[in-house]
Amino acid sequence: MKLHSMKLVTIVCEALARTPVVELLVKIGAHGYTLFPVEGVGAQGSRVADIEEFGNIQIEVVLPPDPALQLLARLEQDFFARFAMIAYSTDIEVIRSAKF
Repeated sequence: MKLHSMKLVTIVCEALARTPVVELLVKIGAHGYTLFPVEGVGAQGSRVADIEEFGNIQIEVVLPPDPALQLLARLEQDFFARFAMIAYSTDIEVIRSAKF
């Protein structure tokens, strides 16, 4: 079995950022992503998901290292000032790299 090094990029943001973030994922070349509603407490206080469009979402995407770094740079440059958002990457290994 051969493992391939990839990055898991996790984005937690307000639901209002959903469409522009997904559009950016397509531009970066992501083959897919996982998105789900989340709630929690952070620097901007508590955010509950009782009203969907005002809640938080989490988006996870697996990318090769270079596109992952491009994504993080674009998020910082174009989104952090406009939306409540955090983003981070994790080193992972996958079996079927062609899926990503």
